[in-house]
Amino acid sequence: MNLEIKKRILEKIREYGTVVICRHKRPDGDAIGSTYGFSRILRQTYPEKRIFLDNEDYSEYLAFMGGEGDKPTDEDYKNALVIVLDTGTTSRISSSRYALGREIVKIDHHIDEAPYGDISWVEEERSSTCEMIVDFYKTFKDELKIDRYAASCLYVGMVTDSGRFRFRGTSAETLRSAAILFEQGIDTEKIYANLYMDDFETLRFEAAMTEKIERTENGVAHLYIDRQTRLDSGMSLEDASALVSLMEKIKGSLIWLAFIENDDDSIRVRLRSRFVEVQQLASRYHGGGHACAAGATVYSREEADALLREADALLGEYKANNEGWL
Repeated sequence: MNLEIKKRILEKIREYGTVVICRHKRPDGDAIGSTYGFSRILRQTYPEKRIFLDNEDYSEYLAFMGGEGDKPTDEDYKNALVIVLDTGTTSRISSSRYALGREIVKIDHHIDEAPYGDISWVEEERSSTCEMIVDFYKTFKDELKIDRYAASCLYVGMVTDSGRFRFRGTSAETLRSAAILFEQGIDTEKIYANLYMDDFETLRFEAAMTEKIERTENGVAHLYIDRQTRLDSGMSLEDASALVSLMEKIKGSLIWLAFIENDDDSIRVRLRSRFVEVQQLASRYHGGGHACAAGATVYSREEADALLREADALLGEYKANNEGWL
């Protein structure tokens, strides 16, 4: 798919001596995996080029994948091709300097609400941006080089963004892409251990938070974690945000939300759903994402309650017009 766009991107990579790769803020497995995996492919293929990762935050739970290395200077940016991965809008790019680059390439699988970049390759139906990077490698495999580390990084992004190949975006092509990574000798047991094993304190906190889960009239499950509770538990924002997964198995709750108070008094919202699309709801509250997995930000409990009421109405409408939901 999109062969001509991929050719244009490869031509730009060949043209530039310096490439800077960025991703979105509050990175997940796909953001980290795609940037690490793609940079590794480019460094192996073009050892004469200067390949940088430049981002202003990090992910503690993905620290096992390693660091980003040296940062580019402003002077490096002036003659650089900037490639932004897994980021739907410029406001979410985790580098305030991205616009210093000479040209910008966007590679992403989110809904293309705010197009940007001199070249934009967006495939909304893909399970992950990592899957797109594997496709890019496969298209030009006579030139590009991949190794076990790059494959491992890309697999992390694929497995996390697809919910271990359970979510709707998973396709036959997704599994064929995963097979390409398996051929590089990735250690899935080690990857899963790093991604999904919790320490004892985390499990105890999850048990306590399960007691706080509530449901709306139409079945929206929701959990509110205030700042003091999070600080008392020693949980990071990242760990607290991951608790949205506690609600995914509740029957009848086709939408589930986690509200997490940030240190600046804003409230991060993670929206997840089964069958019902929540992306447009998130976009009305300073957010966006995928049809059934999105994020938003609200700035008061009143705004959080308003979002919850809209989610409840959305789920009520869906249930009234659809039979056989779980």
